Amino acid sequence: MNKVALITGGSRGIGAATALLAASQGWSVAINYVRHAHAAEALARQIRDAGGKAITIQADVSVEADVITMFETLDHELGRLTALVNNAGVVDHASRVDQMIGDRLRRMFSINVLGSFYCAREAVRRMSTKYGGEGGSIVNVSSAASRLGSPGEYVDYAASKGAIDVLTIGLAKEVASEGIRVNAVRPGFIETEIHASGGRPNRVSDLTPSVPMGRGGTAEEVAESIVWLMSDASPFTTMSFLEISGGR
Repeated sequence: MNKVALITGGSRGIGAATALLAASQGWSVAINYVRHAHAAEALARQIRDAGGKAITIQADVSVEADVITMFETLDHELGRLTALVNNAGVVDHASRVDQMIGDRLRRMFSINVLGSFYCAREAVRRMSTKYGGEGGSIVNVSSAASRLGSPGEYVDYAASKGAIDVLTIGLAKEVASEGIRVNAVRPGFIETEIHASGGRPNRVSDLTPSVPMGRGGTAEEVAESIVWLMSDASPFTTMSFLEISGGR
């Protein structure tokens, strides 16, 4: 069966590392991005130069119409989807809850939660045996923050990832008999650009003393777990969470 993966937020960080690793293992990959067209195209070119197959698709996952168009483009250009990686997400500047404004909260939950729901819905419509599909895998990128709460920093981000955990559990049970496995990874402190977007580019190095393993993780280490969950190497694994947090 042709292995086709869509990776949202795939132009940088964990998404890019996942695209590279999946392509090296024979997956055709669709790299979704919102603003970083140059990075997405460079990544796709790197995959194609290595003999793989990759396309890029611009879409804002918080916009339902964008998501529908993205999946239609994928259908046309790569064929039937077999794996979705719900990786697109945002964080904001550190703040207490009593200082959070509505615009921040709407942006956080629209992208991190609604976007994952929209994409999961479209993936199920293509993968489920109920709709004539041949099964597949959904991997949600949650966070160790969903367990820890991120007090004084990003309680809204942690809450959005808590919603992703519930999506993982409920959807896994809902579609298990339809050939779809749904799992999640919970990264901890990982060296990616997301910390700079939240105004703390040195956050990982600053907080590594709180990590039992004494270091931050890499995007490539997270990608290894995601691609394993996507693949036929985990055929009886669903509703599972892999903690990629160095023991934190």
